[in-house]
Amino acid sequence: MILNRYIFSEMIPPFVMNLLFFIFVFLMRQILDITNLIVNYQVGISVFFLMLLFSLPYFFVYIIPMSVMMAVLLAFLRMSNDNEIIALKAGGISAYRFMLPVLVFGLICALFTGFMAVYGMPWGRMAYKQLAFEVVRSNFNLGLKERRFNDSFEGVMFYVNKIDPATGMLMDVFIDDHRNEGARIAVTAATGFLFQGEKDETFNLRLRDGVINQVGLADRSAHLIRFDTYDLKLDLNNAVGSARAGVRNEKEMSLSELTAYIEAATDHNKRYYSALIEFHRKFSIPFACISLAVLAVPLGIQTQTTRRSAGMGIGLVAFLVYYLMLSAGLVLGETGNVPPVIGLWAPNFIMGGAGVWLLIRNADDRPPDILSFLRRFKKESS
Repeated sequence: MILNRYIFSEMIPPFVMNLLFFIFVFLMRQILDITNLIVNYQVGISVFFLMLLFSLPYFFVYIIPMSVMMAVLLAFLRMSNDNEIIALKAGGISAYRFMLPVLVFGLICALFTGFMAVYGMPWGRMAYKQLAFEVVRSNFNLGLKERRFNDSFEGVMFYVNKIDPATGMLMDVFIDDHRNEGARIAVTAATGFLFQGEKDETFNLRLRDGVINQVGLADRSAHLIRFDTYDLKLDLNNAVGSARAGVRNEKEMSLSELTAYIEAATDHNKRYYSALIEFHRKFSIPFACISLAVLAVPLGIQTQTTRRSAGMGIGLVAFLVYYLMLSAGLVLGETGNVPPVIGLWAPNFIMGGAGVWLLIRNADDRPPDILSFLRRFKKESS
């Protein structure tokens, strides 16, 4: 128990540091999107932090397995460099004995990651979508910018040359409306005014003194219509997703909703495979906490004669290999070329299997020299 507690406590500080570092790195991209909302719609700092909070469950699912592997690797690298591993082996403690605290640590992190994947991600995505919807709906007029193409509404692109700050009047308006698949419509107007529609999620754009150019794609016909007043209805649901209507995509579905959809699906189309991928992802990525932790133990032990930076480099390469395999499994699974269960679970078994093989070699005092192999591979490739 002393050894278990010691190894377990050694993994906690690097885990926390890596978790904070990866949160910062992954949130940088999300901060750019949130900053765009703040600049365009002038939302408060409370909305900013709420959006960051709603984004965290998604990032936790991916960064916890990474943090687990780095924590285990750094802990055993430190013990190896301080000759603690040699001392333990000299005392008759096998390398297999090191696995118990590592497996417990990986299991705890896997359960938390699974909770985030099953419950946190759907909640966070829907809450983020609804908050973004409210921000855009409440401050849409503030989001309009002069001399800038606006594509907030799906199928509609409009451009405003000038906006009167006192009245909100739009001047020299151009609209490209391609919501109708059989026709392309271009509208130009001298002035326009945007106001709230009958529903909260709709806006009406009232144009005056303009021209409608309509081109039929099937019969190649063209029509020109002049108007004094023309009302164009814009649906904000298409801009930020149908949050109000409760429509959810596969990543926003709960586990029960995914299961019900997969069982009821009769057509194995793209959405079916996306739902199947999302179902297996909720379990395969949490399980990566265990498989990557198993791999990190022999990687940390066998680099005892090398610098710590070299061991961390091996760990980063292992990360890259795992996520490349996972990305390939996702792409092939979406097309149906590879069953999603294979595409998402194969990386775990490959990395975990490699960890078990390296651990057996290490326990028998026959560790493979990975660094020498990498040097030979680099020399041969160059």
